[in-house]
Amino acid sequence: MSNKTDNPFHEWVRLEQPRLGTRVIFASDDFFAPKERLIAPTDPVFVADKYDDHGKWMDGWESRRKRDEGHDFCIIRLGTPGVIHGFDVDTSHFTGNFPPAASIDACSSNSEVPGEDEAWYELLPPVKLAGDSHHFRPVNNDSVVTHLRLNIYPDGGVARLRVYGEVLCDAKQISPGDELDLAAFENGGRALCCSDEHFGSMHNLNIAEAGANMGDGWETARRRGQGNDWVVLALALPGTIERVELDTAHFKGNFPDRAEIRAARISATENVGSESERWPVLLPETKLEADKVHRFTDSLKSVGTVTHVRLNIFPDGGVSRLRLFGKADNNNESST
Repeated sequence: MSNKTDNPFHEWVRLEQPRLGTRVIFASDDFFAPKERLIAPTDPVFVADKYDDHGKWMDGWESRRKRDEGHDFCIIRLGTPGVIHGFDVDTSHFTGNFPPAASIDACSSNSEVPGEDEAWYELLPPVKLAGDSHHFRPVNNDSVVTHLRLNIYPDGGVARLRVYGEVLCDAKQISPGDELDLAAFENGGRALCCSDEHFGSMHNLNIAEAGANMGDGWETARRRGQGNDWVVLALALPGTIERVELDTAHFKGNFPDRAEIRAARISATENVGSESERWPVLLPETKLEADKVHRFTDSLKSVGTVTHVRLNIFPDGGVSRLRLFGKADNNNESST
């Protein structure tokens, strides 16, 4: 089962993605490299002979050398407020110009750029940084956050800030009978685990906007043995699935031959990868086509209220998006 063991927070969604509406809205200084690069979706790169008007071009956020008191910082507004479980402060390619230390504050605010009078609190205490390194740090806090403030001491450059967490869906805000995408990221759905994601992350499956290209979906390596590939998703809220959209956009020579969806209502996910093999069938094994949105309603089986789904693809390949439309169980007051 694939879980990106080099990243301890891979089970959580990256909340800093610009395509989710997240923006870097303020920096005390970004003379050498603009603040926007801090949350760029691509991995940072180094170009040895690239310079601009301010000096060496660096793929990240970099302030000038501070000659007075204080420290530099920038403020990030999350596109979707969420509960944060971990950070990666990435100093890749910053060697003689990285900050010795960093900390992260948070707040929940309706302001575009929260001021000092907001209820900022420390989410990540100061941590020592090394050059050209990933710094994965857990967070133990269950408050919903709208803004983050990355402090660097006293100055320097950070290639990327990755913010791992989840969106929480409040059933009280959903009217009885309303249809919603129960798996969608913006509603609180997320992928938990999968058999393989060599070419494309499982977390792409439930992003709201259509896939931009073949790399913006879930894609497995070519399977050379027995079995099939699969992914398990937790729904935003327990609910009844009435309509399914499975999109193979951009996958033309590598789409799965067939797909099946299983679903269940469960309370524990400790062994969900293996146990989901035996869940009731929601969508029977069905042939797929290349680069197409497949819509299913009449072929869906009645499985009642469910909290999780397992998408099986046969034998392997790529899926751009999975939408699971239905009605939430309004007897539940929060996400699973």
